[in-house]
Amino acid sequence: MSTSLFENRKLVIATKHEKEKVIAPLLEKNLGVTCFTNESFDTDTLGTFSGEIERENDPISTVRKKCLLAMEASNCDLGVASEGSFGAHPSIFFARADDEFLIFIDKKNNLEIIARELSLETNFDGKEIETEKDLFDFAKSVKFPTHGLILRKSEKDNTHIIKGITDMTLLKQAFKKLLHESNSIYAETDMRAMYNPTRMTVIENAAKKLVDKVNSHCPECNAPGFDVTDVKKGLECNLCGLPTKSTLSHIYECQRCEYSKEKMYPSHKTKEDPMYCDYCNP
Repeated sequence: MSTSLFENRKLVIATKHEKEKVIAPLLEKNLGVTCFTNESFDTDTLGTFSGEIERENDPISTVRKKCLLAMEASNCDLGVASEGSFGAHPSIFFARADDEFLIFIDKKNNLEIIARELSLETNFDGKEIETEKDLFDFAKSVKFPTHGLILRKSEKDNTHIIKGITDMTLLKQAFKKLLHESNSIYAETDMRAMYNPTRMTVIENAAKKLVDKVNSHCPECNAPGFDVTDVKKGLECNLCGLPTKSTLSHIYECQRCEYSKEKMYPSHKTKEDPMYCDYCNP
């Protein structure tokens, strides 16, 4: 079993935000598939970043549903979808992050492979604006006009929203239109991929990880997707010899035959610096 499983097969990319621009070339080059999108399938029905439609489930459940619905709508047994979340980094205080998941589903061969890219590279931001100068300062700070903006009456208002602004003249017009109705407006970054090159790069990096996972084969049955399913901590301290919280090994497992393999010292070091030891540096 190898990536020839996918050679010359059609693969639907579930997107309406032009993500195929960075995903399709990687999949076609490395897996031999022919990618397409289905314009009649609206991914926004599963949630929007601007809040008009709330995402009901966690990112993995959502990306799986998105992929399967697109496959069904396109009568295709091979699909890829992506789902992003923005907000506080899970482990770095006061840092914002872009958390992207990509899923690859092959119904014909009963395969599901997921890749994740958690990145600090994001312009995700929003601010209440009262003056045109404040608006221009905010726009500059979030890479406008190469990155799009959204203006609305207030942060929680979903009734008056102007999206996809990438032109200074349109930005001024939208600001005046909304400010006419209140003393301030809310400006935020448009996180849809086609209006956010920074996010598009993170999606591309996630797609590279996905390709690597699909091309990682089980040593026993050669099925694609042989990947890390667990991480063991306990790398020994170089000074006292006690186990630390640093990674000792990765556990790889095949989803087809359940063969597993432990890879020791994935960080390419057999001892940990005492500064990361809870005993030597409590």
